[in-house]
Amino acid sequence: MKEQVRFLLRTGSLEDAELAKERLEELVQESKQPETTRLWRTICRWWKEIEILIVTGATTGKVEVNSTSIKHIKRTARGNGNPNKYTSVIFLRNAARTTV
Repeated sequence: MKEQVRFLLRTGSLEDAELAKERLEELVQESKQPETTRLWRTICRWWKEIEILIVTGATTGKVEVNSTSIKHIKRTARGNGNPNKYTSVIFLRNAARTTV
């Protein structure tokens, strides 16, 4: 099941994605498990967004990485009373991460 979902998300065209979705539906029906049925409902609910991902290849991955790194900096900088230093640390760490 997991590999079929991965295959569906890696397809390069909407036609291939439709075929992969049909195969996934067959697997869900064969398994008769509540988890797979819930997964199928989620994929159907998010299908328009999945199609956009397949066509454009655009994700929010970079935004999520930046948010996570800023949250990590916030956790490690607790107790620092200087807001300018705190802001500088965020910019410097992000600059160092993006240049590598």
